[in-house]
Amino acid sequence: MSHGPPPCTESVRSELGLVYAPRATGDLLLDLHLPARADRPVPVVLWLHGGGWFTGDRTLAPDLARHVRSTGCAFASIEYRLSGQALFPAQLHDVRAAVRFLRARAGAYGLDPRAVGAWGASAGGHLAVLAGLTGHLAALPGEGDTEGDPSVQAVAESYGPVDLAAVVAEAARSGRDEASSPEARLLGGPPSERAELARRANPLTWVSPSAPPFQISHGTGDDLVSHTQSERLHEALAAAGVPSELYLLDGYRHGFLNPAGRLDVRTARMMDDGRLAAEGPAPAAHRVANGSGPGAGADTGGGSEEPAADQAATFGFDDIDAFFRRHLTPSTAARRTADPRPRPTPGESR
Repeated sequence: MSHGPPPCTESVRSELGLVYAPRATGDLLLDLHLPARADRPVPVVLWLHGGGWFTGDRTLAPDLARHVRSTGCAFASIEYRLSGQALFPAQLHDVRAAVRFLRARAGAYGLDPRAVGAWGASAGGHLAVLAGLTGHLAALPGEGDTEGDPSVQAVAESYGPVDLAAVVAEAARSGRDEASSPEARLLGGPPSERAELARRANPLTWVSPSAPPFQISHGTGDDLVSHTQSERLHEALAAAGVPSELYLLDGYRHGFLNPAGRLDVRTARMMDDGRLAAEGPAPAAHRVANGSGPGAGADTGGGSEEPAADQAATFGFDDIDAFFRRHLTPSTAARRTADPRPRPTPGESR
């Protein structure tokens, strides 16, 4: 059965350096890559880069033009304020502002405002998860950009942390300093000392039946963020009735979605940057929870909140493309528009 628009064989056009939000630290930019010719509005997927929230930029991305051709979707690689510029939740506010920007200008760029996805890795995976889990909220505490719809209709994320205190505690047991951890930089102090802010930064805090479908991937050899973080997210989504699939890549370390050649030698020893692109689909255990929430539909199998047993599989970039084709389709978007989720008023926490 076909899932979504056919692959695009035409060329890709790019709109580079679009200002999507002004900030005191400087304008925030995104690069938008689109099919050069499309006979109808196309879905759009936001790519959120990694880098521990303190480094990286919108160019730290897979080959997004390839994904445009494969999916027929547009892809927007965005920057967000790093932790040296602003503490959490500024980064999440920025991602939601980018969603609103693209939806507000959908007509100008030929985008389908009903079909927006989020895709991220590591720190960007953490933000993609939060964008998906908070999209049904009209406004978050302290959020200045609140005009427009911040929701996304599908989330793909890889090796992102979902419990910051647990990640820091595990790193400390390995001899790494808690106070200088990326999580402490994000929060302005170790999670143990910033408990309430850490709670709000933890994706697990926000899991609810309102979440869209998820695809999660993580390497079992990851020494920076344990794959148990992704297992916990998948289990929480399944318990809430949210469609979720988890791929555990056999022996893969952190960073496998990243392009190669961007790291110094010391950092590269702990990373698998470029590996998935170089080696192709990786052996993986595949775990599926079909869900029964708003994201479930006829093409997901619907109805079961219990995760199925692991199946032997492979995971590669084509699986990410297939996920977005499956969930960001005109029929899926129309179904959600016809049955909108209730939206809490500004200030509500859930």
